[in-house]
Amino acid sequence: MESMGKKKPRPRRSFTPEFKAEIVELCWRGDRSVGQVAKDFDLTETAVRDWVKQAEVDAGERDGLTSDEREELARLRRENRRLREDVDILKRATAFFATETR
Repeated sequence: MESMGKKKPRPRRSFTPEFKAEIVELCWRGDRSVGQVAKDFDLTETAVRDWVKQAEVDAGERDGLTSDEREELARLRRENRRLREDVDILKRATAFFATETR
């Protein structure tokens, strides 16, 4: 009785850029609604709407970060995090060796 009404979380899936582009194209044609396209391909409506929004940004029809800019931002954030870790390690090593020489 406790499990009634509770849905199991859907496993996370990944899709190729080509598949996403095909789904966006189907939505843009106007034959079917975003909800119907999502249902037909067993996708969440939210994911399909996000893909359509991102395609509009990439096409210059909407403000926001393009896919390339998002990739670059993620890469720069990873690099920044790694560099901060390197600096932290060097600070600790400097402090360690400073106490060793006294």
